[in-house]
Amino acid sequence: MRSNNVLGLIFSNSCQDSLPELTSHRTTASVPIGGKYRMIDFTLSNMTNTNINNVGIIAKSGFMSLMDHVGSGKAWDLSKKHSGITILPPYAGVNFANVIETLYQLRGYILDAKEEYVLLTQSNIIYNYVYNGMFDLHEHNNADITLLYKRMPVPEKLSNPSVLEADENNKVNKFLVKPEIKGECDLYLGTFLIKKDLLLSLVTKALSENELDINRLLQKWVEEYNVYSCRCHDYCAVISSTSEYFRFNMQLMDSKIRDELFNPQRPIFTKVRDDVPCKYGLTSHVTNSLVSQGCVIDGEVENCVLSKGVYVAKGAKVSNCIIMQDTKIGENCNLNYVIIDKDVDIKDNKSLMGTDSYPIYIAKQSVIN
Repeated sequence: MRSNNVLGLIFSNSCQDSLPELTSHRTTASVPIGGKYRMIDFTLSNMTNTNINNVGIIAKSGFMSLMDHVGSGKAWDLSKKHSGITILPPYAGVNFANVIETLYQLRGYILDAKEEYVLLTQSNIIYNYVYNGMFDLHEHNNADITLLYKRMPVPEKLSNPSVLEADENNKVNKFLVKPEIKGECDLYLGTFLIKKDLLLSLVTKALSENELDINRLLQKWVEEYNVYSCRCHDYCAVISSTSEYFRFNMQLMDSKIRDELFNPQRPIFTKVRDDVPCKYGLTSHVTNSLVSQGCVIDGEVENCVLSKGVYVAKGAKVSNCIIMQDTKIGENCNLNYVIIDKDVDIKDNKSLMGTDSYPIYIAKQSVIN
């Protein structure tokens, strides 16, 4: 199957209700990751590395930061005269309440696309993967639908997990929604490939029958159509809660995970912000941290992820924190297990402490006096 015969659709607000603090003023897709990236960078880069040339980003709400980040799609080589990137927000009072209603409202856009197939993906699942193998498997099996899955435990706070069971030929026999399963299982990653005409037909039928839960529909389609599965063998993180978001960022300090996620053969692209190199003062001490360009560090930083332009003053001690861009931390502050959003100003001599399972969150543009 030709990659340029596939339309990519990304749901930018996936799992948004499970990340209320981080998504109060932005989509899930535009939540910062690893100091330099946004969640959507991984899905967009996967599509670019697969040579998918037409991508629609479905944005239900809070999409200003997403539009600013994605722009024309130049960073992902999707700034094209024909096709390329399209932001798909609600229009004329239409509400994107769920996947089925959203796809129905966007049927005009999908029909106008020249591609024969549609790849539907989520923005809260982080992995580095090219979809060519999935496309080949779909074509080889003459499948109606092909689901992407990962062999992994179900994340504890994932609100609507789905698990599949397949035979030795990868044909899906069961699709389980919210199963009580302990340990590793074949977790569905919210990504599936389907012919455009079949998708629109199924969506129209589901809407007429008021069946609006996409996972329940997949459960039904497994019995009625040829549904196959494709396994993702690489590292994968499902961001289903604020604590899971914190845990994932802390895992990025592991060089093995970084090497797997940021494979130079399949680069992860992002919007570039040109900045000066990081400056380390004479009183600075930094260990086991990811520090982006433009930072100025005069204090102590340990096990932290620092975005661009962060300032850590003399005498400050910052441990196990995620600090987003252009935040200022005053002298003699003591921060531990804290997620700090953009443009926060923490004055001198402040002490904030959470735990690894419940980190403190400081909202964007806050001033801590």
